[in-house]
Amino acid sequence: MIILSNEQMEQLHKIELEMLIEVDRICNKNNIRYTIIGGTLIGAIRNKGFIPWDDDVDIAMLRSDYEKFRVACKKDLDKTRFYFQDDRNTKGYRWGYGKLRRKNTLFVRENQEHMIYKQGVFLDIFPHDGVPNNYLIRAIHNFKCFIIRKMLWSEVGKKCEKNIIKHFLYVNLSKIPHDVIRKMYYSLVNVSKINNKKRVRALMFPTFGKDFGYNIEWFKPGENIEFEGHMFQCMKGAKEYLSYSYGDYMKLPPYEERKIHPVSKIKLIDVDIK
Repeated sequence: MIILSNEQMEQLHKIELEMLIEVDRICNKNNIRYTIIGGTLIGAIRNKGFIPWDDDVDIAMLRSDYEKFRVACKKDLDKTRFYFQDDRNTKGYRWGYGKLRRKNTLFVRENQEHMIYKQGVFLDIFPHDGVPNNYLIRAIHNFKCFIIRKMLWSEVGKKCEKNIIKHFLYVNLSKIPHDVIRKMYYSLVNVSKINNKKRVRALMFPTFGKDFGYNIEWFKPGENIEFEGHMFQCMKGAKEYLSYSYGDYMKLPPYEERKIHPVSKIKLIDVDIK
């Protein structure tokens, strides 16, 4: 695993900020709603910028906005600097959400060296879909999400899983044709329309808490929030979302819990943030 120096982390953050500015530009131009989430949102509230050890940026969009963003990228994305990936435009892509990546960079996760698509420094874009209002049905829905997610992950899991039984399962799950898994995923998307749903989630990413979803009221548009000297869109219920997901998010976690993503290859570039 490559341990990033302070200088490399600062350089990485500049690239990620450049991508976040590009997402914001495209969304504002096309009337698309998004919100920063996860550690990015914690950093905005607690640090007005990056958490020092955080090595990625996360944003969320409700499904309708995500689909608009995909279309907007085709005509408005600055393709001299960036490229957008998801499972509908990138062969071999195994994730149920999109990534904006920086050209002329590398950020290859450990055990993903064999993946056939380009792996530059990235920003994650999570589409959020509705989940059933009934708790029991929602729990079954969550189990379906879990199974499909593990099918997608199997291409990596078969390389890194140390447990013999899990390794065996991943090896066999990886034999399922990718197109079959994608059909299962989009069948789940089609039955997860937001409509009158009270909760939403990223289907292919674990949820926090026991409710298998987040209050949709939290995702209503709120005031823009400052992050590294720039203003970005933010959900109305930011504090409720963070408290539900992380507990006391204003408290710094112990050193051993300050996790970063293990990478095996990295190439960074200098960028000019305007």
